[in-house]
Amino acid sequence: MIRILFFVILVFALAAGFAWLADRPGDLVITWQNMRYEVTLLVAATALAALVAVIMLAWWLVKNIVRSPILIQRHFRARKRDRAYQSISTGMIAAGAGDGELARRMTKQAAKLLSADQEPLIKLLDAQAAVLERRNDDARAMFEEMSNDPETRLLGLRGLYLEAERLGEREAARHYALRAAELAPQLQWAANVALEDKLSGGDFDGALALIDNQKHMGVSGKDADKRRRAVLLTGKAMALLDRDLAASKAAAMEANRLAPDLVPAAVTLARALFKNGDLRRGSGVLEAAWKVAPHPEISSAYVHARIGDSAPDRLKRARKLTSTHSSHADSHLALARALLDARELAEARKEAEAAFDIRHSEAACLLLADIEQASGGSQGKVRAWLAKAVRAEPDPAWTADGMVSANWAPYSPVTGRIDAFEWKVPVGRLQPAIEVVIDEAEDAAPAIVLVPEATIAEPAPLRDRTSATDIVPTPPDDPGVEPEHVNAAPRRWFRLF
Repeated sequence: MIRILFFVILVFALAAGFAWLADRPGDLVITWQNMRYEVTLLVAATALAALVAVIMLAWWLVKNIVRSPILIQRHFRARKRDRAYQSISTGMIAAGAGDGELARRMTKQAAKLLSADQEPLIKLLDAQAAVLERRNDDARAMFEEMSNDPETRLLGLRGLYLEAERLGEREAARHYALRAAELAPQLQWAANVALEDKLSGGDFDGALALIDNQKHMGVSGKDADKRRRAVLLTGKAMALLDRDLAASKAAAMEANRLAPDLVPAAVTLARALFKNGDLRRGSGVLEAAWKVAPHPEISSAYVHARIGDSAPDRLKRARKLTSTHSSHADSHLALARALLDARELAEARKEAEAAFDIRHSEAACLLLADIEQASGGSQGKVRAWLAKAVRAEPDPAWTADGMVSANWAPYSPVTGRIDAFEWKVPVGRLQPAIEVVIDEAEDAAPAIVLVPEATIAEPAPLRDRTSATDIVPTPPDDPGVEPEHVNAAPRRWFRLF
C-alpha cells in the first residue's frame, strides 16, 4: 500500500513538473566542440528523464545477470523447503490419524530435504512415528534428545511425561511434569501434576505459590484464581486447626473473604474463632454463610459452638439461626434435632414433618423415626418412617468424581482436581430391592414385596449404614418378638449429623 501511494505521488510530481515547464517555454543551448545544440526546455527535460530511466533499466539487468546464480540457488532451495514442509504437514496429519508407517515415511522424506537442526518439527514427527509403531525405547531417546535442546525442552518433557503415563510409570511422569512446571508454570498439564504432588504431601504453601505464579502468567481468569486460592486456603486452615490456631484462622479468614459462598471456609473460620473464645464473631460468620445458603454443616457448627452448652441453650441458638430461611428444609431439620435433644418432642415432630413435606428425604424420615422412638410411640409408626426412609429421596453429600466423602476436601482424591467436591445428591445411589408396605398400627408387621433383580441399581459407596433388608427385616415367626436392629438403625444414622 505504501509503495502504491509513493508511485502515485511520484507520477503526480512528474506530471506537475512537465506541466509547469510547458507553461513556461524556453530554450536550452549547449555548445560542445564548436558545435551548437539548441532545444526547447521541455524536450531537454523529457530527454533527461528518458536517460535516467534507461540507466536504471540497464543497472537492473546487469545486477540480475550478476546475481542470477544466487537467485537460481535460492529458488531451488525454496522449492526444496516447500517440499519438506509439505512432507512434514502430511506426516503430522498421518500421525494424528494413527498412521505410523506413513508418518515414518514422511519423516525420512522431510529429513532428506531439510536438516532436523533447522526444523525441530522433524524431530517431533519422528518421535510421534516411533510412539505409533510402539518403538518405546526409540521414542524415549528422541524425547530425551529434545529435552536437552533449549528450543524443544518443554516439548521433550511433555513427550516423556506422556510416555511414562502410558507405560504406567507414575513416578517418572511426576518427575518430568515437575521439571516442566519449574521451567514454565503456565503449562496447565505440568502445573496440575505439581499441585497434586504438593497437596498430597500437605504442602499448601507450595500449592498456593504455584497458583500465584499462574496468576502472574495470566493462565486463568481472575475469578478462577480467587476460587482456587480460597479452596487451598481452606484446606490449609483445616489442616492447621488443631496445630496452629493463629495460622488456621488467618488462612480461613482470607478464604472466606475470597469465596463467601464456600461453606467449608466459613465453618473452618467459625471453628477457629470458637476455639479462640470469640463466640460473637464466629457466630456472625456462620449467620452470614447461612443467609447465603443453608447447609447442615453450618447449622451443626452454630448449634454446637460452645462445648458444654445444655440442650436448651443449643435450642436457643438453633431458633436464632433458623429464623433466617425459616421455610427451608435444612432449617426445619436443624431446629427439629435441637428440639429432640431438648425433649420438646411435639414441636420437634412438627418441624420434622414440615421438612418432610418440603422434601421427602432420608434425613427427615429417620429423624421422625427417632422422634417416635423417643416419645415412646408405637413400633408400627417407627417402622413406617423407616420404611419411608428406604424409599425416600437420597440426601446430598460431598461428591467428587463419583466418590462420596463424609467430609469436604480441597481436591479430588481420584483425579487430584482442585475444588472438585460438590454438595449434591450422589449419582448411582442404591435403589432398594424390596418394596415395603407398612401399616402404622401398633406392632404391625411389615409386608415385603420382592421386585425383579434387573431393577436393582448398582450401589455407590456412601456412608456406613444398614441395607434395605436390614432396616425392614423379614417378619419373625413370633409377632411379639421385636428385632433388635430395627430400633438401632435410626440412631446410627442420626449420629452422622
